[in-house]
Amino acid sequence: MGITIIGLGPGDYNLITLEAQEVLNQSSEVWVRTVHHPPVDSLPGSLDIHSFDAWYEQKPSFAEVYEAVAREVVRLGQRPQGVVYAVPGHSLVGEASVLRVLQLAREKGMEVRIVPGLSFVEPVCALLGVDPLENGLQVLDAMTLEPRSAFDPVPPFDPLRPLLVSQLYSQRVASIVKLSLADSYPDDHLVVLVSRAGVAGQESVRRVCLYELDRQDDIGHLTSLYVPPLEAVKGLRTFSAIAHIVARLRAPGGCPWDREQSHQTLKRNLLQESYEVLEALDTGDMVKLEEELGDLLMQVVLHAQIAAEEGDFTIADVIQGISEKLIRRHPHVFADVKVEDSDEVLRNWERIKKGERENNGLDEKGDSLLSSIPKQLPALAYSQDMQARVARVGFDWKDVEGVLGDVVDELRELARTTNHKEEQHELGDVLFALVNVARWLGLDAEECLRLANRRFHERFTRMEQLCRERGLDFSELSFEQQNALWDEVKKLEAGS
Repeated sequence: MGITIIGLGPGDYNLITLEAQEVLNQSSEVWVRTVHHPPVDSLPGSLDIHSFDAWYEQKPSFAEVYEAVAREVVRLGQRPQGVVYAVPGHSLVGEASVLRVLQLAREKGMEVRIVPGLSFVEPVCALLGVDPLENGLQVLDAMTLEPRSAFDPVPPFDPLRPLLVSQLYSQRVASIVKLSLADSYPDDHLVVLVSRAGVAGQESVRRVCLYELDRQDDIGHLTSLYVPPLEAVKGLRTFSAIAHIVARLRAPGGCPWDREQSHQTLKRNLLQESYEVLEALDTGDMVKLEEELGDLLMQVVLHAQIAAEEGDFTIADVIQGISEKLIRRHPHVFADVKVEDSDEVLRNWERIKKGERENNGLDEKGDSLLSSIPKQLPALAYSQDMQARVARVGFDWKDVEGVLGDVVDELRELARTTNHKEEQHELGDVLFALVNVARWLGLDAEECLRLANRRFHERFTRMEQLCRERGLDFSELSFEQQNALWDEVKKLEAGS
């Protein structure tokens, strides 16, 4: 009783290993995943050959086929004579059914013998003259590739390294693969179709543009696809590309301006790019937002490159750090913690951050809950962040009426001031109280003021334009005339 899994090699029968041939010669029957593989026709005539091909028509998906096949192989393996299960190529290269057999067999305590075979990789590389180790060849099953969604933006491969896609099967599968690759490669990128590698006299190698991939009539079970790597400066949809470009700009012989920059000289650029992102968000201009996010990303990569040159950290460290933090601070997504709503998420977030501070020895030094708020934030943003932090630990008004009452009280105190110092103090309290109102209303105080500034800018600019159109000098208008012009602009704005 037991399971023996053999690889039938990539093509001709003479490519089957001696060990696999010995197993076949000593067996009375063999179960093959598919008869659509050249060596099957040359198996010993004494063998009773069973195939799972019919199951592909009976099941709605490959995953269900492989699950059913694996369960049947395990069932057959429990017979006194056990079972010999044969698959194309190497039994552990691109064979989902075999991996499932191994898992099910472990659960039942069954013995599984793996008899290795030559995979499709070796004859394909021989035809192409490619060393799979030289440039880090990536190998994927065509069935694992599909067009990415917004929730899966990172491809399962690196376009800057060579890629080998197995089991292209059909034009339909080729179409899916083409759409998946089109997210990372240009349409005219030359790819290589390799057919029947390892089948003497029938091997073929043909180069086509990516967009033509699913228009080929000879795609079949023994078709593989080789995708040459993109040059770093051409794989522009990859993170690797921007990291390479920034490193090249900083390298000897690169850009003199970029080579002169430091963390300190770039601070103003980082702040400016951040505000330009905010401006694009305020205007709802998605084309501009895409551009500005790119400019902001460049600042991040540039700082990481400078840090790498100075031996401090790399962009990989940055990515690892934020990834670990996101997983650690979202146990309700990546672990088994249950939460009721976003408020509970924020409370958990603060508890997790407190634990992190304790683990780093920060709380022992008396660090405050507020100590991690960047001091460089604009005053309104700093105020709102500070108030939100203390609210999470219960230091807050009971309702919004209390917050509005506090604004009224602070305005009264401002009205009673008698000198400049008191005015400065009380006006600050009024602004602080108004920021709290914004937080209670679910608004961002900094954004509210920024939008108010934008509205004023647009209205005043429109007033100036109307004056020019009417031959008026705005500065010579009385306040009443200016105010009437303001009202006119507001009405025009409301009617547009």
